[in-house]
Amino acid sequence: MTQQLIVGVIVAIAALYAVWRWMPAGWRRSAAQKVAAGSHRAGLVDRERADELAASLAKSSGCGSCDSCGACAKSDAPAADAKFSPR
Repeated sequence: MTQQLIVGVIVAIAALYAVWRWMPAGWRRSAAQKVAAGSHRAGLVDRERADELAASLAKSSGCGSCDSCGACAKSDAPAADAKFSPR
């Protein structure tokens, strides 16, 4: 019975992570603010740590969501006016 509970908790945590990871960036930022505010109201963290928590949770993990990495702004590709002719 204990093993089933442990597996259930692990699966639930993995599901929450997957939902958080693939959540749209706007929703993730809003949810991060709510989680941080709730932890501050509950007395778990002070205001400064709550702000740090919100910033940390709002970040995307890795590429794919285009909300904070800035990779799209930096381009090492040739200029747009350069001609490419396939052979």
